[in-house]
Amino acid sequence: MAGHSKWSNIQHRKNAQDKKRGAIFTKLVREITVAARMGGADIEGNPRLRLAVDKALAVSMPKENIERAVRRGSGEAGGDQVEEVRYEGYAPGGIAVMVDCMTDNRTRTVADVRHAFSKHGGNLGEDGSVGYLFSRQGVIQVTLHESGALDGLLEAALEAGAEDLAEDEEGVSAEVLTTPENFQQVRDTLAEAGFSIEEADVTERPAVTVEVDTDNVERVLKLLERLDELDDVQNVYSNASFPANAFSEA
Repeated sequence: MAGHSKWSNIQHRKNAQDKKRGAIFTKLVREITVAARMGGADIEGNPRLRLAVDKALAVSMPKENIERAVRRGSGEAGGDQVEEVRYEGYAPGGIAVMVDCMTDNRTRTVADVRHAFSKHGGNLGEDGSVGYLFSRQGVIQVTLHESGALDGLLEAALEAGAEDLAEDEEGVSAEVLTTPENFQQVRDTLAEAGFSIEEADVTERPAVTVEVDTDNVERVLKLLERLDELDDVQNVYSNASFPANAFSEA
């Protein structure tokens, strides 16, 4: 069993930015559209599409919006052609940052991303400059309601195909780690077994996190916040680990 990972700490800031319902819906519609275009409209045969639809349902997106996005992606309805693009760079203090975008205009998108980096003390790097520091993994955060639950969770997770499990420092939750391919199976198995899943996603997880020094906390947070607010940005990943009080003060 691995030691405590700081995925929750890393993801917290991203989640804190997703407050505007319209912005959430826009990002999810794009993800559903691209997922349907790349893997087909069959939700059971397209894990990426199923995850996107599950996220949309979790924030109460109307089913007609979801169905329209699927039709657009599968070619049944018109719409602008959207492509995926990734940008990499560094925040103040050498913090690695990856930015996944979906755009119909790369020139606009890269200009917006570069401006955000430069305005907040970071710099946009070359392709591959930080990507090697991350790996794509499924992460399922499970609440531990009672003592001894960790052993049962570990057994169930490994039997379902998980790679590892990390308990948090307070012992109130645990993170189950999977390959992207096994994510759906492990998540469904744990849910069916009665475990309380707090959050589940396929994400870019850093191999090592970097503690943000006090002088750079505000600048790093503002950079990540600004990137996440950009219209074309889908996800922002970093290897930053913030002090606990950084979020309450932000």
